[in-house]
Amino acid sequence: MGKQKIAVIGGDGIGPEVTKQGVKVLEKLAQISDLEFEFEDFALGADHYLETGELVTDEVKADLEGFDAIYLGAVGDPRVKPGVLEHGILLDLRFSFDQYINLRPIKLLDSKFTPLKDKGPKDIDLMIVRENTEGLYAGVGGFLKQGTEDEVATQQMINTYKGVERVTRYAYEYAQKRDKEKKLTLCDKSNVLTYAHDLWQRVFAEVGQDFADVKQDHMLVDAITMKLVRNPEVFDVVVTCNMFGDIITDLGAEIQGGMGLAVSGNINPEGVSMFEPVHGSAPDIAGENKANPIAALLAAAMMVEVLGHPEEADKIEQAIKLSLAKDQTTLDMGGNLTTDQVGDYICSVLE
Repeated sequence: MGKQKIAVIGGDGIGPEVTKQGVKVLEKLAQISDLEFEFEDFALGADHYLETGELVTDEVKADLEGFDAIYLGAVGDPRVKPGVLEHGILLDLRFSFDQYINLRPIKLLDSKFTPLKDKGPKDIDLMIVRENTEGLYAGVGGFLKQGTEDEVATQQMINTYKGVERVTRYAYEYAQKRDKEKKLTLCDKSNVLTYAHDLWQRVFAEVGQDFADVKQDHMLVDAITMKLVRNPEVFDVVVTCNMFGDIITDLGAEIQGGMGLAVSGNINPEGVSMFEPVHGSAPDIAGENKANPIAALLAAAMMVEVLGHPEEADKIEQAIKLSLAKDQTTLDMGGNLTTDQVGDYICSVLE
């Protein structure tokens, strides 16, 4: 088995602290399995930007192409105008490497962390497959008469056949491989977005013809937000556009226990994928060794799974479940450990 080359972008705020724990856990995983990892740090983020004016150069992108995956901590810093680092690093990497799939698992690991009454791990276990490079995030739009009372601001939702087809096909394949209920739900707003989401409807039906064993389901986005709260157990895999995916995955994160457990995979099945916790850089607690690293560790587990090693990824998840069950966690999860101590505990029970 070859060595997996991982590019580590700690980024800003608590990012370097939590990715450090992820690297530690992956190194322990290598000791107890046949996996081998080689890590290289890339100093991208606010400090580098303020020092050099650079976000992500073409030279850095060329370097990153040689890696099996990118492991990202967080971007965002109060010293830099909001959006500069997020667009200039995170979105730039997503678009440059054509990471057209955003995988967001909504999985409750321990019943005590969900705010939903009478729901447990068997009820909250779904995967949201979000289109990641088109839609309202494509950046197509502009201003007319900016700064006047007659100003017009436009932002266009871009949907291409190619973009919709490939994310839909990936979602069908995922539902098939996941081998749970084998059900794929299309989340859209086709009753109002009668052009953009008519394309999604047609492609969903067309691609579905190749997946006779996957049950097709459809739900409008407003109905999905309600259903996720009342009956999350009805979902298996959900496919949706960029904007709706952004919203429903954060709702999903809350029902699985909050941002401290939420992870995101930016996937290019034919290229370099990037894995990250979604909690942001939390500059107010940076450097205090009290950030919750569990989302970063779950992101590391997802990275291992997507790289083709599901059994080894499950070892990390089982160790995390143990830490949650025994309150071997940071303060925000009910424990009293530091960031480093959580990483050490999970390494100690990884087997």
